[in-house]
Amino acid sequence: MVNTISAIPLAMYLAFSGFIRDMKKDQRGLSGVVVAILLILVAVLAIVLIWAFLGDWLNEMWENITGQSSSIA
Repeated sequence: MVNTISAIPLAMYLAFSGFIRDMKKDQRGLSGVVVAILLILVAVLAIVLIWAFLGDWLNEMWENITGQSSSIA
């Protein structure tokens, strides 16, 4: 009985270390779906950041353009 109880932690350690060793050897990489989702998220984040930083400036330029167009005609 004592031998069985003392063997349980050893078996758990060996199973866990084998799992970690197998994870280190796994070289499959990321799937195409994961890469596509990450690229879409990066693109959306870039657009949001650019719009946040340039939105006011673009609105001001557009007001200048549309305000001057009425004086031309």
